[in-house]
Amino acid sequence: MIDIINLCKSFDGHTVLDNLNLKINTGETTVIIGRSGCGKSVLLKHIIGLFKPDSGQVMIDGKDVALMDSRELNNLRMSFGMLFQGAALFDSLTVCENVGFAMIEHFDIPPDELRKRVKECLTLVGLKDIEDKKPAELSGGMRKRVGLARAICVRPKIMLYDEPTTGVDPIMGDAINDLIVELHNKLKVTSIAVTHDMKSAYKIADKVAMLYNGKIIIYGTPDEIKRSPNEIVQQFITGAATGPITEGIDFEHLL
Repeated sequence: MIDIINLCKSFDGHTVLDNLNLKINTGETTVIIGRSGCGKSVLLKHIIGLFKPDSGQVMIDGKDVALMDSRELNNLRMSFGMLFQGAALFDSLTVCENVGFAMIEHFDIPPDELRKRVKECLTLVGLKDIEDKKPAELSGGMRKRVGLARAICVRPKIMLYDEPTTGVDPIMGDAINDLIVELHNKLKVTSIAVTHDMKSAYKIADKVAMLYNGKIIIYGTPDEIKRSPNEIVQQFITGAATGPITEGIDFEHLL
């Protein structure tokens, strides 16, 4: 479904994506791992057409995202659901209005039908009878679930998760991982998640790709990643402070 070919992107002379290649198979959950600031979110923004590459292609169903006009891009984005790091809910709107936001903006849907769709989506993520609450009345974990309900409300073909377990405690993080797996099995969508949380990656992934220095340096199943002899991969997945990855680690300051 998604074929990323020789993708390059730089900002102010700093190369973020460097001839990156990755195939994302239909119906699978692909997790992209890598250090903070390595370009994982930049890659997601290319996939949904928010960024245009300096060179290379993002092909979705055989079409180059960078060559799409505004109408084609809008249609493409309606096939995506996205869970942002902080859930990104509108504080002034109710839960119902947040979950149904895309439906309200893009479709002429009767209020009763919208509320029914919202209730179905909230039920799928384990929430009931909160449609009229405001985000400020919810816990962090509940806000994440509302964000996930909003992402699936448009019945997407592709789900994108940007650091899905960031900002919640480990128990809630594991519950969100379970929910991602459950929704994937129920909805049969293609899913892409970016994270540096290896527990999350191992739990939800069919395939894992590691982004390092602008390239995908390894791609495989979670077990293949764990067994990789690559020292960079092993340092990252074990969280070791010493090893070939030294960028951004100020040892003198730590001491």
